[in-house]
Amino acid sequence: MKLPFELLVALRFLREGRMQTLLIVGGVTIGVAVIVFLTALITGLQSSIIARTLGSQAHVVILPPEEINVPVLDRSQEAVAAAIQKRAQRLRSIDQWEAVLRQVERTPSVLAASPMVAGPAFATRGTASKSVALLGIEPERYENVVKIREYMIAGDFRVQGTDAVIGIELAKDLGATVGDKIRLATAENRDDVVTIAGIFDIGVKDLNRRWVFITIKLAQNLLDLAGGVSNIDLRVDRLFEAERIANLLQAQTGLKVESWMQTNPQLLAALRNQTITNGLIRGFVILIVALGIASVLVVSVVQKQREIGILRAMGTSPRRIMTIFLLQGGMVALAGSIAGSPLAALLVRLFSTIYRTGDGKPLFAPEVEPTLFFIAWGVAAAVGVIAAVIPARRAAHLDPVVAIRYG
Repeated sequence: MKLPFELLVALRFLREGRMQTLLIVGGVTIGVAVIVFLTALITGLQSSIIARTLGSQAHVVILPPEEINVPVLDRSQEAVAAAIQKRAQRLRSIDQWEAVLRQVERTPSVLAASPMVAGPAFATRGTASKSVALLGIEPERYENVVKIREYMIAGDFRVQGTDAVIGIELAKDLGATVGDKIRLATAENRDDVVTIAGIFDIGVKDLNRRWVFITIKLAQNLLDLAGGVSNIDLRVDRLFEAERIANLLQAQTGLKVESWMQTNPQLLAALRNQTITNGLIRGFVILIVALGIASVLVVSVVQKQREIGILRAMGTSPRRIMTIFLLQGGMVALAGSIAGSPLAALLVRLFSTIYRTGDGKPLFAPEVEPTLFFIAWGVAAAVGVIAAVIPARRAAHLDPVVAIRYG
Protein backbone atom coordinates (compact mmCIF):
# COMPACT_ATOMS: atom_id res chain seq x y z
CA MET A 1 0.00 0.00 0.00
CA LYS A 2 1.47 3.33 -1.08
CA LEU A 3 1.49 6.02 1.58
CA PRO A 4 0.30 9.55 0.77
CA PHE A 5 3.10 11.93 -0.14
CA GLU A 6 2.60 14.19 2.89
CA LEU A 7 2.60 11.28 5.34
CA LEU A 8 5.68 9.72 3.74
CA VAL A 9 7.68 12.95 4.02
CA ALA A 10 6.46 13.56 7.59
CA LEU A 11 7.64 10.09 8.66
CA ARG A 12 11.01 10.65 6.97
CA PHE A 13 11.54 13.97 8.74
CA LEU A 14 10.68 12.35 12.10
CA ARG A 15 13.04 9.47 11.43
CA GLU A 16 15.94 11.74 10.45
CA GLY A 17 15.49 13.79 13.67
CA ARG A 18 15.31 10.59 15.70
CA MET A 19 16.67 11.99 18.97
CA GLN A 20 14.38 15.04 18.91
CA THR A 21 11.42 12.83 18.08
CA LEU A 22 12.16 10.44 20.96
CA LEU A 23 12.53 13.31 23.42
CA ILE A 24 9.25 14.98 22.51
CA VAL A 25 7.40 11.63 22.37
CA GLY A 26 8.76 10.95 25.87
CA GLY A 27 7.54 14.35 27.02
CA VAL A 28 4.08 13.74 25.61
CA THR A 29 4.05 10.26 27.18
CA ILE A 30 4.73 11.67 30.63
CA GLY A 31 2.25 14.51 30.11
CA VAL A 32 -0.56 12.18 29.07
CA ALA A 33 0.25 9.76 31.89
CA VAL A 34 0.05 12.61 34.42
CA ILE A 35 -3.28 13.85 33.02
CA VAL A 36 -4.89 10.39 32.97
CA PHE A 37 -3.44 9.47 36.38
CA LEU A 38 -4.61 12.68 38.08
CA THR A 39 -8.04 12.46 36.50
CA ALA A 40 -8.47 8.82 37.57
CA LEU A 41 -7.04 9.56 41.02
CA ILE A 42 -9.25 12.58 41.79
CA THR A 43 -12.34 10.95 40.28
CA GLY A 44 -11.70 7.82 42.33
CA LEU A 45 -11.09 9.79 45.52
CA GLN A 46 -14.25 11.82 44.98
CA SER A 47 -16.28 8.65 44.44
CA SER A 48 -14.76 7.12 47.58
CA ILE A 49 -15.47 10.24 49.67
CA ILE A 50 -19.03 10.43 48.38
CA ALA A 51 -19.61 6.72 49.04
CA ARG A 52 -18.23 6.94 52.58
CA THR A 53 -19.97 10.20 53.47
CA LEU A 54 -23.26 9.93 51.61
CA GLY A 55 -23.57 6.16 51.41
CA SER A 56 -25.24 6.09 54.83
CA GLN A 57 -27.65 8.99 54.32
CA ALA A 58 -30.41 10.10 52.00
CA HIS A 59 -29.69 12.49 49.14
CA VAL A 60 -32.82 14.55 49.89
CA VAL A 61 -34.97 14.68 53.04
CA ILE A 62 -38.54 15.98 53.26
CA LEU A 63 -39.53 17.37 56.68
CA PRO A 64 -42.57 19.13 58.16
CA PRO A 65 -42.39 22.93 57.92
CA GLU A 66 -40.88 24.64 60.95
CA GLU A 67 -43.22 26.07 63.55
CA ILE A 68 -42.75 29.79 63.94
CA ASN A 69 -44.10 32.36 66.39
CA VAL A 70 -46.27 35.04 64.81
CA PRO A 71 -45.81 38.53 66.34
CA VAL A 72 -48.81 39.94 68.16
CA LEU A 73 -50.07 43.17 66.57
CA ASP A 74 -52.03 45.97 68.17
CA ARG A 75 -54.84 47.88 66.45
CA SER A 76 -52.32 50.06 64.59
CA GLN A 77 -50.72 46.89 63.14
CA GLU A 78 -47.49 47.49 65.05
CA ALA A 79 -45.74 44.62 66.79
CA VAL A 80 -46.21 44.57 70.57
CA ALA A 81 -42.82 42.93 71.09
CA ALA A 82 -39.76 44.01 69.14
CA ALA A 83 -37.93 40.69 69.62
CA ILE A 84 -39.57 37.37 68.77
CA GLN A 85 -38.00 34.32 70.40
CA LYS A 86 -37.53 31.29 68.12
CA ARG A 87 -40.04 28.58 68.87
CA ALA A 88 -38.86 25.20 70.15
CA GLN A 89 -39.50 22.49 67.55
CA ARG A 90 -41.39 19.35 68.54
CA LEU A 91 -41.64 16.00 66.83
CA ARG A 92 -44.45 16.28 64.28
CA SER A 93 -45.76 14.25 61.38
CA ILE A 94 -45.80 15.33 57.75
CA ASP A 95 -49.38 16.23 56.93
CA GLN A 96 -50.96 13.69 54.56
CA TRP A 97 -47.62 11.99 54.15
CA GLU A 98 -49.01 9.08 52.10
CA ALA A 99 -50.12 11.49 49.37
CA VAL A 100 -46.77 13.30 49.54
CA LEU A 101 -44.96 9.97 49.22
CA ARG A 102 -46.93 9.03 46.11
CA GLN A 103 -46.30 12.45 44.57
CA VAL A 104 -42.56 12.24 45.29
CA GLU A 105 -42.26 8.75 43.80
CA ARG A 106 -43.75 10.05 40.54
CA THR A 107 -41.19 12.87 40.36
CA PRO A 108 -38.57 12.42 37.60
CA SER A 109 -35.00 11.86 38.90
CA VAL A 110 -36.26 10.35 42.19
CA LEU A 111 -35.13 6.72 42.30
CA ALA A 112 -36.52 5.72 45.69
CA ALA A 113 -38.40 7.16 48.67
CA SER A 114 -38.72 5.86 52.21
CA PRO A 115 -40.93 7.16 55.05
CA MET A 116 -39.30 7.32 58.48
CA VAL A 117 -40.13 8.07 62.09
CA ALA A 118 -37.05 9.46 63.84
CA GLY A 119 -36.73 10.67 67.41
CA PRO A 120 -34.64 10.50 70.61
CA ALA A 121 -34.73 7.70 73.15
CA PHE A 122 -32.63 5.83 75.72
CA ALA A 123 -31.29 2.31 75.23
CA THR A 124 -30.61 0.35 78.41
CA ARG A 125 -29.24 -3.07 79.21
CA GLY A 126 -28.57 -3.89 82.80
CA THR A 127 -26.96 -0.84 84.38
CA ALA A 128 -25.76 0.57 81.05
CA SER A 129 -27.81 3.37 79.48
CA LYS A 130 -27.14 5.36 76.32
CA SER A 131 -28.91 8.15 74.45
CA VAL A 132 -29.87 6.96 70.98
CA ALA A 133 -31.81 8.02 67.89
CA LEU A 134 -34.68 5.74 66.95
CA LEU A 135 -35.13 5.25 63.20
CA GLY A 136 -38.47 3.67 62.41
CA ILE A 137 -38.40 2.38 58.83
CA GLU A 138 -40.00 0.14 56.26
CA PRO A 139 -36.96 -2.09 55.50
CA GLU A 140 -37.72 -2.75 51.84
CA ARG A 141 -38.15 0.92 51.03
CA TYR A 142 -35.22 2.07 53.18
CA GLU A 143 -32.78 -0.33 51.53
CA ASN A 144 -33.55 1.28 48.18
CA VAL A 145 -32.42 4.63 49.60
CA VAL A 146 -29.45 3.52 51.73
CA LYS A 147 -27.55 0.29 51.01
CA ILE A 148 -27.42 -0.52 54.71
CA ARG A 149 -26.80 -4.24 54.18
CA GLU A 150 -23.34 -3.40 52.87
CA TYR A 151 -22.42 -2.15 56.36
CA MET A 152 -23.60 -5.19 58.32
CA ILE A 153 -20.83 -6.92 60.29
CA ALA A 154 -22.92 -9.30 62.43
CA GLY A 155 -26.36 -10.83 62.12
CA ASP A 156 -28.66 -9.52 59.41
CA PHE A 157 -30.54 -6.34 58.60
CA ARG A 158 -33.81 -7.80 59.87
CA VAL A 159 -36.22 -5.14 61.08
CA GLN A 160 -39.56 -6.74 61.86
CA GLY A 161 -41.74 -7.14 64.94
CA THR A 162 -39.51 -6.36 67.92
CA ASP A 163 -36.23 -7.06 66.08
CA ALA A 164 -33.80 -4.13 65.93
CA VAL A 165 -30.46 -3.35 64.28
CA ILE A 166 -27.87 -1.26 66.14
CA GLY A 167 -24.38 0.14 65.51
CA ILE A 168 -21.15 -1.45 66.61
CA GLU A 169 -20.25 1.33 69.08
CA LEU A 170 -23.63 1.11 70.81
CA ALA A 171 -23.25 -2.66 71.02
CA LYS A 172 -19.88 -2.17 72.75
CA ASP A 173 -21.27 0.46 75.13
CA LEU A 174 -24.14 -1.79 76.16
CA GLY A 175 -22.05 -4.98 76.14
CA ALA A 176 -24.58 -6.53 73.79
CA THR A 177 -24.39 -8.76 70.73
CA VAL A 178 -26.73 -10.40 68.24
CA GLY A 179 -29.61 -12.15 70.04
CA ASP A 180 -29.43 -10.01 73.20
CA LYS A 181 -32.34 -7.86 74.35
CA ILE A 182 -32.28 -4.13 75.15
CA ARG A 183 -34.94 -1.76 76.43
CA LEU A 184 -35.87 1.38 74.53
CA ALA A 185 -37.50 4.21 76.47
CA THR A 186 -38.65 7.65 75.28
CA ALA A 187 -39.53 10.96 76.90
CA GLU A 188 -43.21 10.15 76.31
CA ASN A 189 -42.96 7.52 79.11
CA ARG A 190 -43.23 4.72 76.58
CA ASP A 191 -40.86 1.77 76.46
CA ASP A 192 -40.45 -1.62 74.85
CA VAL A 193 -37.95 -4.46 74.75
CA VAL A 194 -36.33 -5.33 71.41
CA THR A 195 -34.01 -8.11 70.26
CA ILE A 196 -30.77 -7.26 68.46
CA ALA A 197 -31.01 -8.92 65.05
CA GLY A 198 -27.91 -7.31 63.52
CA ILE A 199 -25.00 -4.94 64.07
CA PHE A 200 -23.70 -2.46 61.49
CA ASP A 201 -20.57 -0.35 61.05
CA ILE A 202 -20.94 2.56 58.64
CA GLY A 203 -17.55 4.06 59.49
CA VAL A 204 -18.85 7.02 61.55
CA LYS A 205 -18.54 6.46 65.30
CA ASP A 206 -21.26 8.92 66.26
CA LEU A 207 -23.80 7.20 64.02
CA ASN A 208 -22.60 3.76 65.10
CA ARG A 209 -23.25 4.84 68.70
CA ARG A 210 -26.67 6.45 68.18
CA TRP A 211 -28.65 4.81 65.39
CA VAL A 212 -31.18 2.11 66.27
CA PHE A 213 -33.32 0.74 63.44
CA ILE A 214 -36.78 -0.53 64.39
CA THR A 215 -40.07 -0.98 62.57
CA ILE A 216 -42.01 2.13 61.69
CA LYS A 217 -45.01 0.96 63.76
CA LEU A 218 -42.90 0.42 66.86
CA ALA A 219 -41.30 3.86 66.43
CA GLN A 220 -44.74 5.48 66.01
CA ASN A 221 -45.85 3.88 69.28
CA LEU A 222 -42.70 4.78 71.25
CA LEU A 223 -42.55 8.36 69.99
CA ASP A 224 -46.34 8.91 70.24
CA LEU A 225 -46.71 9.65 66.54
CA ALA A 226 -49.55 7.31 65.69
CA GLY A 227 -49.98 6.88 61.94
CA GLY A 228 -47.47 9.62 61.12
CA VAL A 229 -43.91 9.94 59.84
CA SER A 230 -41.36 12.60 60.74
CA ASN A 231 -39.55 12.65 57.39
CA ILE A 232 -39.33 11.06 53.95
CA ASP A 233 -35.86 10.11 52.69
CA LEU A 234 -35.11 10.19 48.96
CA ARG A 235 -32.46 8.87 46.63
CA VAL A 236 -31.94 10.67 43.32
CA ASP A 237 -30.29 9.56 40.10
CA ARG A 238 -27.88 12.50 39.81
CA LEU A 239 -26.11 13.34 43.03
CA PHE A 240 -25.20 16.91 42.11
CA GLU A 241 -28.78 17.63 40.99
CA ALA A 242 -30.03 17.06 44.55
CA GLU A 243 -30.36 20.79 45.34
CA ARG A 244 -32.44 21.45 42.22
CA ILE A 245 -34.71 18.50 42.99
CA ALA A 246 -35.07 19.65 46.62
CA ASN A 247 -36.12 23.13 45.50
CA LEU A 248 -38.61 21.64 43.05
CA LEU A 249 -40.18 19.40 45.71
CA GLN A 250 -40.33 22.24 48.22
CA ALA A 251 -42.24 24.37 45.71
CA GLN A 252 -44.62 21.50 44.91
CA THR A 253 -45.34 20.32 48.46
CA GLY A 254 -44.86 23.44 50.60
CA LEU A 255 -42.82 21.33 53.03
CA LYS A 256 -39.25 21.79 54.23
CA VAL A 257 -36.92 19.93 51.86
CA GLU A 258 -33.16 19.63 52.43
CA SER A 259 -30.54 18.14 50.11
CA TRP A 260 -27.17 16.72 51.07
CA MET A 261 -25.63 19.81 49.45
CA GLN A 262 -27.25 21.94 52.17
CA THR A 263 -26.42 19.67 55.07
CA ASN A 264 -22.83 18.96 53.90
CA PRO A 265 -21.57 22.33 52.56
CA GLN A 266 -17.95 21.60 53.50
CA LEU A 267 -17.99 18.32 51.57
CA LEU A 268 -19.47 20.08 48.54
CA ALA A 269 -16.80 22.80 48.71
CA ALA A 270 -14.03 20.18 48.97
CA LEU A 271 -15.33 18.29 45.92
CA ARG A 272 -15.56 21.47 43.88
CA ASN A 273 -12.05 22.56 44.90
CA GLN A 274 -10.68 19.15 43.89
CA THR A 275 -12.31 19.46 40.48
CA ILE A 276 -10.93 22.98 39.96
CA THR A 277 -7.44 21.91 41.03
CA ASN A 278 -7.52 18.93 38.67
CA GLY A 279 -8.59 21.19 35.79
CA LEU A 280 -5.77 23.67 36.47
CA ILE A 281 -3.11 20.95 36.60
CA ARG A 282 -4.36 19.37 33.37
CA GLY A 283 -4.41 22.77 31.69
CA PHE A 284 -0.79 23.50 32.61
CA VAL A 285 0.36 20.03 31.54
CA ILE A 286 -1.39 20.43 28.16
CA LEU A 287 0.25 23.85 27.72
CA ILE A 288 3.70 22.42 28.48
CA VAL A 289 3.17 19.54 26.01
CA ALA A 290 2.00 21.98 23.31
CA LEU A 291 5.02 24.24 23.81
CA GLY A 292 7.34 21.23 23.66
CA ILE A 293 5.88 20.02 20.37
CA ALA A 294 5.93 23.51 18.88
CA SER A 295 9.55 24.14 19.89
CA VAL A 296 10.76 20.84 18.39
CA LEU A 297 8.95 21.50 15.11
CA VAL A 298 10.32 25.05 14.93
CA VAL A 299 13.81 23.59 15.22
CA SER A 300 12.88 21.00 12.60
CA VAL A 301 11.82 23.74 10.17
CA VAL A 302 15.20 25.47 10.61
CA GLN A 303 17.09 22.20 10.14
CA LYS A 304 15.05 21.15 7.10
CA GLN A 305 15.15 24.48 5.24
CA ARG A 306 17.12 23.00 2.35
CA GLU A 307 14.78 20.01 2.00
CA ILE A 308 11.74 22.29 2.20
CA GLY A 309 13.24 24.57 -0.47
CA ILE A 310 13.86 21.61 -2.78
CA LEU A 311 10.28 20.38 -2.28
CA ARG A 312 8.96 23.84 -3.07
CA ALA A 313 11.19 24.13 -6.15
CA MET A 314 9.86 20.75 -7.36
CA GLY A 315 6.34 22.18 -7.30
CA THR A 316 5.09 21.11 -3.85
CA SER A 317 2.42 23.59 -2.82
CA PRO A 318 2.59 25.56 0.45
CA ARG A 319 -0.57 23.75 1.56
CA ARG A 320 1.11 20.35 1.22
CA ILE A 321 4.21 21.58 3.06
CA MET A 322 1.97 22.80 5.86
CA THR A 323 0.17 19.45 5.96
CA ILE A 324 3.54 17.65 6.39
CA PHE A 325 4.33 19.52 9.61
CA LEU A 326 0.77 19.28 10.92
CA LEU A 327 0.99 15.52 10.46
CA GLN A 328 4.26 15.48 12.37
CA GLY A 329 2.65 17.26 15.32
CA GLY A 330 -0.35 14.95 15.32
CA MET A 331 1.72 11.75 15.02
CA VAL A 332 4.14 12.74 17.79
CA ALA A 333 1.26 13.57 20.13
CA LEU A 334 -0.68 10.42 19.27
CA ALA A 335 2.37 8.18 19.75
CA GLY A 336 3.07 9.79 23.13
CA SER A 337 -0.55 9.45 24.25
CA ILE A 338 -0.69 5.75 23.33
CA ALA A 339 2.57 5.14 25.22
CA GLY A 340 1.36 7.20 28.19
CA SER A 341 -1.87 5.25 28.70
CA PRO A 342 -0.35 2.04 30.11
CA LEU A 343 2.01 4.15 32.21
CA ALA A 344 -1.00 5.95 33.71
CA ALA A 345 -2.75 2.64 34.42
CA LEU A 346 0.40 1.38 36.16
CA LEU A 347 0.65 4.53 38.29
CA VAL A 348 -2.99 4.23 39.36
CA ARG A 349 -2.51 0.60 40.39
CA LEU A 350 0.73 1.33 42.28
CA PHE A 351 -0.83 4.29 44.11
CA SER A 352 -3.86 2.25 45.21
CA THR A 353 -1.52 -0.49 46.49
CA ILE A 354 0.73 1.84 48.52
CA TYR A 355 -1.84 4.26 49.99
CA ARG A 356 -4.75 2.75 51.88
CA THR A 357 -7.38 3.76 54.42
CA GLY A 358 -7.10 3.09 58.15
CA ASP A 359 -8.88 -0.27 57.79
CA GLY A 360 -6.47 -1.43 55.06
CA LYS A 361 -8.82 -0.93 52.11
CA PRO A 362 -7.70 0.92 48.95
CA LEU A 363 -8.41 4.66 48.93
CA PHE A 364 -10.19 4.16 45.62
CA ALA A 365 -10.82 1.45 43.04
CA PRO A 366 -7.60 0.94 41.00
CA GLU A 367 -9.40 1.18 37.67
CA VAL A 368 -9.36 3.66 34.81
CA GLU A 369 -12.40 4.14 32.61
CA PRO A 370 -11.51 3.10 29.01
CA THR A 371 -13.21 6.25 27.71
CA LEU A 372 -10.61 8.31 29.58
CA PHE A 373 -7.86 6.82 27.38
CA PHE A 374 -9.73 7.64 24.17
CA ILE A 375 -10.35 11.18 25.38
CA ALA A 376 -6.64 11.54 26.22
CA TRP A 377 -5.65 10.30 22.75
CA GLY A 378 -8.04 12.69 21.05
CA VAL A 379 -6.95 15.68 23.13
CA ALA A 380 -3.25 14.89 22.64
CA ALA A 381 -3.63 14.58 18.86
CA ALA A 382 -5.58 17.85 18.71
CA VAL A 383 -2.96 19.63 20.86
CA GLY A 384 -0.19 18.25 18.65
CA VAL A 385 -1.82 19.55 15.47
CA ILE A 386 -2.59 22.95 17.01
CA ALA A 387 0.97 23.25 18.35
CA ALA A 388 2.30 22.53 14.86
CA VAL A 389 0.33 25.33 13.19
CA ILE A 390 2.94 28.08 13.66
CA PRO A 391 5.95 25.97 12.54
CA ALA A 392 3.87 24.61 9.62
CA ARG A 393 2.91 28.09 8.44
CA ARG A 394 6.53 29.18 8.67
CA ALA A 395 7.65 26.20 6.58
CA ALA A 396 4.90 26.78 4.02
CA HIS A 397 5.91 30.40 3.47
CA LEU A 398 9.65 29.77 3.03
CA ASP A 399 11.04 31.17 -0.22
CA PRO A 400 12.48 28.16 -2.09
CA VAL A 401 15.50 30.10 -3.48
CA VAL A 402 16.44 31.52 -0.05
CA ALA A 403 15.84 28.16 1.63
CA ILE A 404 18.13 26.29 -0.79
CA ARG A 405 20.86 28.97 -0.72
CA TYR A 406 21.04 29.38 3.09
CA GLY A 407 19.74 26.01 4.21
